[in-house]
Amino acid sequence: MKFYILDVFAEDKYAGNQLAVIRGNPTTQEMHALTREMNYSETTFITSDLPEDGGYNTRIFTPASELQFAGHPTLGTAYVVREEIIGEPLEEIVLNEGVGQIPVEFAEDGVLWMTQKQPQFGTVFKPKKMAKILSLLPDEIDKDFPIQEVSTGLPFIMVPLKTIKAVKRAKVKVKRLQKLLAEKDTILGADALFVFCPHAEDADNDIHARCFVHLHGIPEDPATGSANGNFAAYLVKHRYYGGTSIDIRVEQGYEIQRPSLLYLRASEDDGQFDIRVGGRVQLVARGELV
Repeated sequence: MKFYILDVFAEDKYAGNQLAVIRGNPTTQEMHALTREMNYSETTFITSDLPEDGGYNTRIFTPASELQFAGHPTLGTAYVVREEIIGEPLEEIVLNEGVGQIPVEFAEDGVLWMTQKQPQFGTVFKPKKMAKILSLLPDEIDKDFPIQEVSTGLPFIMVPLKTIKAVKRAKVKVKRLQKLLAEKDTILGADALFVFCPHAEDADNDIHARCFVHLHGIPEDPATGSANGNFAAYLVKHRYYGGTSIDIRVEQGYEIQRPSLLYLRASEDDGQFDIRVGGRVQLVARGELV
């Protein structure tokens, strides 16, 4: 089976979120084993080089579990389909994932854009308990906006903080998080935290964010497209920037030396959301499993 190593949401090589893409359809057990062997936050499998219902069948795995949808695996896999399987500069590639068909557009400036599903908004959490989970003080949480779980296919808990200093200091106490989730009957089943503030290290960017996915074997994810899709919906719903639309740049991964950049465009009209998450993909290596 052929495989590829890519950096996703990366402006240059050796940044962003690493991804392994494998062309082949081994057993589910073998997919789990190969994912652990690759040891990235996610590995995807393009199970056939031929499209089905206009899309390419794709399965996504973390070292701990299979996912029905994930952001950076979607963009990276679409890149491989276009560049390595089709070999033509198509403007759109569709992937068949667990949540359904996900279209990915290829813009002329090199940014790949995926359109995410309609969001669901779930449980709201109390700032005091979340502050303890993140090893922060309660007044470091921005209480003007809710701590809330959101999903466009994969749920995350959005945690608004006031300063970049607080975002950088955040450290998850996993047992406290597990206790909270056991006590609270969450609507969407989110168990990962996305913390953010309206400041950035790079003056060209708008948001500094971190994503903690301890309960899926990923202490910190360098760039999380699914969480950022949820985040885009959250920003629009709660009028974080005062209006019904956003066009912003989110930096992530700085604390783990994998600087990443995600482009978010979203709007809401009469309860219907248009959510798009974009980023660049860098091909780092191609090889063959033996």
